Amino acid sequence: MQTHTDYRMSQLDELESESIHIFREVAAEFEKPVLMFSGGKDSITMMRLAEKAFYPAKLPFPVLQVDTGYDFPEVLETRDRWVDRLGVRLVVASVEQAIADGIVVDDGRTSRNRLQIGTLLHAIEEEGFTAAFGGGRRDEEKARAKERIYSHRDEFGQWDPKNQRPELWSLYNGRIHAGEHMRIFPLSNWTELDIWHYLRREDVEIPSIYFAHQRRVFERDGMLLTESEYNPCREGETVSERTVRFRTVGDLTLTGCIESTADSYDAIIEEISVARVTERGATRGDDRFSEAAMEDRKKEGYF
Repeated sequence: MQTHTDYRMSQLDELESESIHIFREVAAEFEKPVLMFSGGKDSITMMRLAEKAFYPAKLPFPVLQVDTGYDFPEVLETRDRWVDRLGVRLVVASVEQAIADGIVVDDGRTSRNRLQIGTLLHAIEEEGFTAAFGGGRRDEEKARAKERIYSHRDEFGQWDPKNQRPELWSLYNGRIHAGEHMRIFPLSNWTELDIWHYLRREDVEIPSIYFAHQRRVFERDGMLLTESEYNPCREGETVSERTVRFRTVGDLTLTGCIESTADSYDAIIEEISVARVTERGATRGDDRFSEAAMEDRKKEGYF
């Protein structure tokens, strides 16, 4: 006979509870937070958590997307539907506009992903944001694993991995000086597999390209890239139609897909359960330049 109630929470419930606590702490502590929302799976998870954290009220902060101009249309459409449903203000920081305004310089060699850095920092300064929620996870990339939940950025928007604040007993130090801001990572203790379990449980809309579909692709540097006017084939590259899906979404000129028949949450979870390479390591070209590629970008102000 059961003599006591079992109050233990599931792993997903514990992760959700921690993330909701972080959202509420930041909303109470910072004058002007913003949620960075690309329309990808991690930022959608953040939006769902923020929605739960403040329900039945609306989100007490806007959302910010840094638009490279090379984003997948399916992702932008999903972004817009989420924004419309929740009734939040969307701030779009356009790399194209930043180039036109001389905020960043397009030298023809630097990727749009890297040009996001200056575009993002300008948007944060212009809007006066004091905290920015990001969807980074510690299993995603080596540099991400070094970062705390509250990540201090100096007046130049830069991150110093050797000068981070302790976070004992889930106590966060959010003190900043004028011109500085914090990056906040509510998904720090989540894994890619956790994200997919949560999305399945919550049954919320995500971009269709995360599921298996037919796509015209070509191979470059060991990745399958999307045929596009922004991504012309080089000599020796040929386009073919394959059944693929994306594990991560971003700049389509650098984001690869994988051959897969996983067309449901259950199939994706089964596929990810046996994967031995993170989604960034497998399908993000900008993380392949060097072992420290991500860390170098983060020091300069990347997400």
